[in-house]
Amino acid sequence: MRVVIQRVRKASVTIAKQVNAQIEKGLLVLVGIEDSDNDEDAAWLAGKICQLRIFDDASGVMNLSVRDIDGDLLVVSQFTLHASTRKGNRPSYIRASKPDKAIPQYKRFVSLLTAEMGKPVGTGIFGADMLVALENDGPVTIWMDTKNKE
Repeated sequence: MRVVIQRVRKASVTIAKQVNAQIEKGLLVLVGIEDSDNDEDAAWLAGKICQLRIFDDASGVMNLSVRDIDGDLLVVSQFTLHASTRKGNRPSYIRASKPDKAIPQYKRFVSLLTAEMGKPVGTGIFGADMLVALENDGPVTIWMDTKNKE
């Protein structure tokens, strides 16, 4: 699983001119899934995201997690995170899972995040044409991949 995590002051996802989900201070998580991803990857990533200390403490030091600040999460599926740009100028998405594999893994990931946070997590709709709006705070943007657990 591959994610781009953005610390936000607010974020929303709109589908067919209807706001599907919106959050205030927290994290926007864009997630890409490939066939080799499993429940262990989802659990590792969910734990890491919820404990990632990227919010300022009283001294202005990034020392607090999204849970520490009682922030929110918005999770949006994004197969383009697995784009290969090695050849030519048109990205290949061959590594991205097809919906039959990706949707159940996406739902498990959201469920794990919900359990870690102890409250509902906002989401987009898998495969929908979504308009994602955000106010990046910092900006702070972090990329993580379960195939490269550094």
